[in-house]
Amino acid sequence: MNSPSSQYRIIAVCTGNICRSPMAELMLAAALHAEGLDHVVSVDSAGTTGYEAGRPIDPRAARRLAITKLSSEAHVAREWQASWFRERDLILALDIDHYAWLREAAPDLESMNKVRMLRSFDPAVAGSDLLDQGIEDPWYGGHADFDAVWQQIHSAVPGIVEHVRAALHQAAPPAHRTSPRQQLIQ
Repeated sequence: MNSPSSQYRIIAVCTGNICRSPMAELMLAAALHAEGLDHVVSVDSAGTTGYEAGRPIDPRAARRLAITKLSSEAHVAREWQASWFRERDLILALDIDHYAWLREAAPDLESMNKVRMLRSFDPAVAGSDLLDQGIEDPWYGGHADFDAVWQQIHSAVPGIVEHVRAALHQAAPPAHRTSPRQQLIQ
């Protein structure tokens, strides 16, 4: 983490920041809230391009999120900024092109190591080739494509939450760490 007192910061990255990455942002934020981690973890999203900057989420993505009572009305697309390599603790790429772009743009090894494929946290594909971990752009498709994206992100969210828990535990001062046995007693 950036400092002991700062929040753990996650960013999801796709191409235009109107479909996949805002879906990931909102789904992950909801899961972290449900786990009581939203006070120590923040999630946002961006696109590798500025093509859609300033625009709202795609209506089909908004529809899919609304099915699970997630509001996306406040989302405004934005382009990735290089300073975020330093400011984020985990950078989630939605497909192999984003992954390659982010790793190539990373200013140093520490930043490069923050970049992960979002689906690398899904146990069903975690050991697969990176090409098989990508989430295809649903923009060219229909509602079924957005449903598929939702399911792929949904399958990775528990693994991301566990990764965050482990990172927070590791960053905690030794006096604040508890063993699994101590956690059961509490």
